[in-house]
Parts: sequence; structure tokens; C-alpha cells
Amino acid sequence: MFKRKITNILKAWKEDPNKNPIIVKGCRQCGKTFSVKDFAYKNYKNVVYMDFHEQPDLCELFAGSLSVDYLTMAISAALPDATFDPKETCVIFDEIQECPRARTSLKYFKIDGRYDVICTGSLLGVSGYSSTMESIPVGYETVIDMYPMDFEEWLWANGIKQSVFDFLKKSLVDEIPVATAIHNRMRQLLLEYIIVGGMPRVVSTFLDTHDVNKMIAVQRGIVDDYKSDMIKYARPEDRSRIRECFDSIPRQLARDNKKFTYSVVRKGGRSKEYMGCLQWIEDAGIVRRCRNLMITELPLGGNALQDSFKIYMTDTGLFVSMLDDGTQSDILQGRLNGYKGAIYENLLADILGKMGRKLYYFQKTDSLEIDFVMRYKGECTPVECKARTGNAKSMRTLLNHPEKYHVYNAIKLGDYNVGRDGSLLTLPFYMAFLLTEV
Repeated sequence: MFKRKITNILKAWKEDPNKNPIIVKGCRQCGKTFSVKDFAYKNYKNVVYMDFHEQPDLCELFAGSLSVDYLTMAISAALPDATFDPKETCVIFDEIQECPRARTSLKYFKIDGRYDVICTGSLLGVSGYSSTMESIPVGYETVIDMYPMDFEEWLWANGIKQSVFDFLKKSLVDEIPVATAIHNRMRQLLLEYIIVGGMPRVVSTFLDTHDVNKMIAVQRGIVDDYKSDMIKYARPEDRSRIRECFDSIPRQLARDNKKFTYSVVRKGGRSKEYMGCLQWIEDAGIVRRCRNLMITELPLGGNALQDSFKIYMTDTGLFVSMLDDGTQSDILQGRLNGYKGAIYENLLADILGKMGRKLYYFQKTDSLEIDFVMRYKGECTPVECKARTGNAKSMRTLLNHPEKYHVYNAIKLGDYNVGRDGSLLTLPFYMAFLLTEV
């Protein structure tokens, strides 16, 4: 249905003669099943598909021996259309977390080597998911993360041609303004991406109908499914607190100081009550953690504070759907007022996170805070999200004291064109996805 980057990853995996079975891990409804099946049916003579969520009885096939000969015999008996031809068959285990023994079997499929195995998993590793303890085949599986559609995939879905991407990259490298017609088109697509996000079913609904209300209904249905997962799969003693953490995210980001605070979850709330519950949501792929830095210096991970962080939704469209009705219209018309900072910060967290970047920020005092800090072109680089009138005072402080903060260049993203003022590179927000160089 949509062009996804996961396809190229799977192509490279298939060509590796020493490959392990691969697990595509990600939040529910981000497009894992469709992408995996589409790839398999286009690249293999035979596909054996097993969905352990829709057909839990299939788990019984793995209750006995895990030898590949036995499993192929048992699967063939249960699925008459299943055909196992060595080197020409792809076996798909969909929602493998529902069948821990199937995951254990990956070791034996790897050792056997006759069949390629692709798995998907939505809640792998979340606390309390399964009461059955099975060994994870360490060294015999490859786990990769898949996210909802990122901004570049959104542009592909909207028919943006490679020549436009090439033009934008050249504008970034040469630091020259983007032509007005392209600039305005990209600004509009960015605003639409903020409200739509990257869930394939949401994207399809919007592009097919351009009905914002239908789109919001799909988004809120997905959010409701996430909440149902929290009740269904988490440990009973954690379920209400997980919901409280999740529901507090808009309130957390509405504050001037967006550091995640447990007392915002519930008055008097403490970290020991909610720490594991927040981790559950993060492990499920629903949110991302952005850690505060002790100092703005590489390596960023080594300078991150473990107990000081912000939380952002993985998908900006789902985040906006959790806000008041009418927010989508305000965004499209540029009327965001005080909540603009929260929305644009979550947007940048969405873009950077889907690039595979870990998220960091820097706050030393209430008057010195940088929205994001990343490694870019081998340097520790502050990145700020600003409106057109933003003065980036904190960023100037860092740039004016390089001996103290180890910062020599910075990037400001907002609703303007490409420009430079000394060490400060100004970019239109839609160019954030091009900041891939590390």
C-alpha cells in the first residue's frame, strides 16, 4: 500500500548467507504485518504464514519437539496450503510474543538453515506480558525496530519525487533558500503530517477521504487499543498506574518545564510507584524517553541523567488526537498559542526517533534549556524548535561560551527558510528529516 523503508532492510537481510531469523518489532498497527507479508510474497516461491494472535491454537504445534523436521510436518498438517521447499520458502510468525515456544524454535530454524523465518512482535519484552517463561534464542535471532511511517515515508505517500528530495538536500548542503513553490508545498505537508502522523491506517484514511473527523476516529481507536493492551497484558497491580502515566502525557508536555514529573501523574505520586509502569509504555513502543544531559559533550549517552527526562509520543498524530477537539484545525491554520512548543517538540522527537536517534536535551537552569541535543557531523549540536519570532537565547549562551559548553555550531528549526547567522544554521522544520549525518 505504501512504500516503507523496512523493505530495503529485509532485502539486505535476505541476501545475507549467514542471516538469523529476523524479528520486526514495533508498536501495534505500525504496518509490520503488511510490510512483512508484502515482502515475502514478492520474494519467495512459498510463504507459510502463521498469526498467533488471530489463531492461538497454532501455538499447540510448538508444545512438543522443536526440531525443524517435526515442526514442518506439524505445520503442514495444520495448514494444508503450507509448502516447505528448501531455500524457496519464507516462514512468517506473526505476533510471535503470543507463542514463546515459537520464538525458542528460531534457534533450530537457524541451525537447520533450509528456510528463512521472519517474525513480527508488538509487545516483546514488556513486563507481565506472558506467564510462560521460555528461553530467548540469544545469538540465533536478529531484532530490528519498525516505527510508524516517518516524515520521508509520508512525503513518498504524497507523491513527492526524488528530484525534490535531491533539491532539498542540495539546499541543506549549500545552505541556500528553498524555492518558494517547493517551500510552501513542504510547509503544508508538514502541517498535515503533524495531525496525521504515520500510522498506515490513519494515513490511508486521510489520503483517501481528506476527512479529518474520520481520521481522528481511527487515531482514537488506536489509542483505545493501546489502553486495552495495558489492561489486558500488564500485571494486574500495574494496570491502573500504566493508564495514569499514559493519560498524563499531554499534561506533562503542557508545562513550561516539560521534565516528566510523577506528581503530575497523580498528586503525591512517586517514582517507585510509577517507574516500572512508565517503562512498560516505553517498551511497548508507544512513547520515547528524552534524557537530560549533565554537560553538552560527546558521547551524549555517557553524559545523560537517568532520572531526569521528558516523555514524547512515538507518533505525533496520535499525540495530537489526545488533545482537545479542534486542535487539528488550529494546527493547519497556525493557531497554536501556548501549546505550540509541546506539539513541535513532539514533532521533532517523532522525526529524530524514527531516524533511530536516541533523544537528549539540556537543561541547566529554568533560563537555560535546549530542546534537543544530537551528534551531527561529529559535533555535539543543540537543536531548537522555534516559532518565527523565537530568539534562541539559550542557544546563543552555549555558542558564546564554547570553552564551557563544547558547542561550536547549532541548528534552529521553525517556519522559515534556510539561512545562517554565524554558528547558527536556520532551517525550515520540514528539513529535520535530512539531518542524518553523524
